[in-house]
Amino acid sequence: MELRLPDDVRLHVTVTGPVDAEVTVVLLHGWTLDGRSWHRQLADLRERFGDRVRVVTYDARGHGRSSCLTRRDATLAQLGDDLAAVVDEFAPSGPVVLVGHSMGGMTVMEYAHRHPDRFAARTAGLVFVSTTAEGHTHTVYGLSPRIARLIRLAETTGAGVLARCGGWRPPYALLRALRPSIRWMLFGDRCDPADIRLVTSAVAHATLRSIGGFRASIGAQHRLETLAALGGLPAAALVGDRDRLTPPPCAESIAAALPTAELTVCPGAGHMLMMERPDVVNAAVAGVVGRVLAGPATSGARSAAPATRSVARRRRRSAARRVTAA
Repeated sequence: MELRLPDDVRLHVTVTGPVDAEVTVVLLHGWTLDGRSWHRQLADLRERFGDRVRVVTYDARGHGRSSCLTRRDATLAQLGDDLAAVVDEFAPSGPVVLVGHSMGGMTVMEYAHRHPDRFAARTAGLVFVSTTAEGHTHTVYGLSPRIARLIRLAETTGAGVLARCGGWRPPYALLRALRPSIRWMLFGDRCDPADIRLVTSAVAHATLRSIGGFRASIGAQHRLETLAALGGLPAAALVGDRDRLTPPPCAESIAAALPTAELTVCPGAGHMLMMERPDVVNAAVAGVVGRVLAGPATSGARSAAPATRSVARRRRRSAARRVTAA
């Protein structure tokens, strides 16, 4: 399907399940990827829940089969607005579970920040996969902080150049040559060659403006206080201990801000957790969806937690909820 937004950007959307399903699950992909990255989760949700669950995936603007964007719209704020439009159009009623990987998780946080009433009225569960609420605070690429600062400077400068390249897409031949670097940056100990090919294909479909343009917004976002205000939503936060982009402290702070979130750390896994550890991610998503299906059909009904509550205090409590998944 296709959703045309007010600024004429067209989003490519895939929907499975009936419009009157008990719960709608929206899967949001990461930076430079597309909706195909969730293929194992799509299959699992259909097998587990059948027509009780509707599943919506879409390619973010400037990614995959969605149309390009202007430079000024390459922001997480815009992606939060896009998510609000997707929910209104493809999940017009009933509770919604939002599942975000990397930039997709940050999009969910931006939706909650920019549209708090709409978010509260519809959202019944959250799953954050390999993402952060603190920009690039914890990103050191698995290297020393000094070297990480130099890499970040080079990356930020390069992103600014790419953002000016418009709707051009990176040559696939170049990306094939860069596969060892992609594998090192995004994956942990184990990696299926098919997953590398899928990721390479997704990056090849992202515009250079998207690859470069979103970098500044991703690095600057801070939404822990937004999460702290969400109260008792069923939630999960997952991360690999070899994640070089959003390492475990990112997920730990999310779990600390969300008192009901279960934190899962996967040994040996990298940033592409839904590909590297699909069974673990599937179980986490199914667990949240199952809790929503079992509870009263009043999405968003929760006890609000004050935004000023100390996140540091909840970080200490989160250790008790930490789960290690093989």
